[in-house]
Amino acid sequence: MARRKRVSTAQPVLLSVADIAIMLCVCRTTVYKYIESEGLPSMRLRGVRRVRLDALQEWLKSQEELSA
Repeated sequence: MARRKRVSTAQPVLLSVADIAIMLCVCRTTVYKYIESEGLPSMRLRGVRRVRLDALQEWLKSQEELSA
């Protein structure tokens, strides 16, 4: 009898640049621009840029308030 593979339903805490690009419907270069010049908080882990999900949500809210 084969074992079933467990599938996690938890959302990731850290998002990659590619994940954010897909979520925001922009290219990865645009996400890097947000990080470099627009203040999107990020960190480097083992050479890969990551963004906390809650930091992304807070940054989006602040951008919304600035444009209102």
